[in-house]
Amino acid sequence: MKQYQPKLACLAGKTILITGAGDGIGKTLAIHCAQQGASVILLGKTVKKLEAVYDEIALLGQQQASILPVDLKGATESHYEDLADTIKREYGKLDALVHNASVLGVLGPFAQIEKSTWDDVIQVNLTSQFMLTKALIPVLSLAKNASTIFTTSGVGNQGRAYWGAYSISKFATEGMMQTLADEFEKSTLRFNAINPGATRTGMRASAFPAEDISLLKTPEDIMPTYLYLLSDDSTEVNGQRLNAQ
Repeated sequence: MKQYQPKLACLAGKTILITGAGDGIGKTLAIHCAQQGASVILLGKTVKKLEAVYDEIALLGQQQASILPVDLKGATESHYEDLADTIKREYGKLDALVHNASVLGVLGPFAQIEKSTWDDVIQVNLTSQFMLTKALIPVLSLAKNASTIFTTSGVGNQGRAYWGAYSISKFATEGMMQTLADEFEKSTLRFNAINPGATRTGMRASAFPAEDISLLKTPEDIMPTYLYLLSDDSTEVNGQRLNAQ
């Protein structure tokens, strides 16, 4: 699906929530979704960044975006339940949920992982996704076909030394995706995961500060796989791990 060519306005009429929508892959995806006719809900912790994405989408002159400021480290289950109620009231349904937000934590030997680092990574990369997905399943079920995309990693499929909490969180993310895909196999909901690969993002720069970023794909380069899973062309795809590169 790396060469997927979406039809014009392939997401028209859809409402799509993207976490980590303030920059990087989330920002680029939000703009592409709006260009394809979707109403985009921008979820992130930094309002200023979300507002900048909102303004870019407004300039397209098509759909207007909505902003949901949420700190995934501190949000509780009741916060997500209220969020789901708001989406149902304002939009009537949710066609897609993209779990894009993640934190890297601190790379280093397993025996040196601080519990605070572990807690932050597991909270953002796993627990918040559990709570958000759980709260939104009833709203996703109101759509004709609903797609949920989790973000995995190369270290979420093959463990790697010194990647500690981040690697483990991505293994668990894939497990959650597979569990949901199996549980909802005979429904209108589908659950898949995308491995973006080495992409020019802030997180990548944190992990590989000496890397030549000119050799990396940009978020723009990897959009086809995301648009494929968001479109109705992928309604039969469920429980899969797709590589964007």
